[in-house]
Amino acid sequence: MNILIWILLGLVAGFLAKAIMPGHQGGGWIVTAILGIVGSMVGGWLAGVFGLGGGATGFNISSIITAVIGALVVLFVYGLVTKNR
Repeated sequence: MNILIWILLGLVAGFLAKAIMPGHQGGGWIVTAILGIVGSMVGGWLAGVFGLGGGATGFNISSIITAVIGALVVLFVYGLVTKNR
């Protein structure tokens, strides 16, 4: 069940991260959704690494913040990788 919650959170987080991140990142809504899903999983993993708990317990503020931070990290890396294209 946790993976489904992270996927749903990732969809929301991807769009929020793209709205927060300055500049033009390219990619459509499908790329944004995929980056958000990957980012939410990265955010959960980073939270676990830093001892902040990585489990999604539902649509609560801490899970959304964790997912958005992870999506911002992934979006930043994606921007670095696709910068010269």
